[in-house]
Amino acid sequence: MSDDALFPLALVQPDTNHEGPRVIAPGAVHVPGWLNLEQQRWIVQRFGEWTQGPVPLRAATLPGGHQMSVRTVCLGWHWQPYRYTREATDVNGRPVLEFPEWMLRLGRKAVSAAYSTGAESHQALAELAVHYTPDAALVNFYDRGAAMGMHQDKDERSDAPVVSLSIGETCLFRFGNTQTRTKPYTDVELRSGDLFVFGGPSRFAYHGIPKVLPGTCPDGCGLSHGRINITMRVTGLS
Repeated sequence: MSDDALFPLALVQPDTNHEGPRVIAPGAVHVPGWLNLEQQRWIVQRFGEWTQGPVPLRAATLPGGHQMSVRTVCLGWHWQPYRYTREATDVNGRPVLEFPEWMLRLGRKAVSAAYSTGAESHQALAELAVHYTPDAALVNFYDRGAAMGMHQDKDERSDAPVVSLSIGETCLFRFGNTQTRTKPYTDVELRSGDLFVFGGPSRFAYHGIPKVLPGTCPDGCGLSHGRINITMRVTGLS
């Protein structure tokens, strides 16, 4: 049976201890506890397989020679600063793994969950869920001391929303504005199983991870340490 058939797609309701979906900025929504522990463990198992694929987990090197502290494996398209390619020309030249069908379906459910809050400003965005077709995922692993500076996701030729899933240790996620890396911004704690979607007016907002909190992996998530972050994107490339 394929991975697509095995993924436990039926979603539980967010933990009642959480406040439910929270609008951080227009088009940017945090949904706590969206993935249950079974789903998290299943994705962690897939992550182990992806890292043993044709292109290994690697830390990208930015122009100027600075190596990122986050390590990444890509699906569908290979991201390298600041472009997408089908082959990992900055690693070993091999084609990246295909973008899985189950992840496309999960992405659509994620957009629907984020934008079906009843907020009038999200009605137009909610309609995107049916047609949301991500074709690339950057799967980042944050080990001890890893962080990510404020940046925009703007290497895509599409303004479709970005879907972000967190598994493992809690991180401080800094979500800013579209004009500058500095304030105003909002700091959000993303815990294991959390969903964050940003599109519409917030699609090109600056965002980053100042720190990950060691020792915060929940029992049963599939990780003993570190944080996995999956970001799904629509590249707009053919």
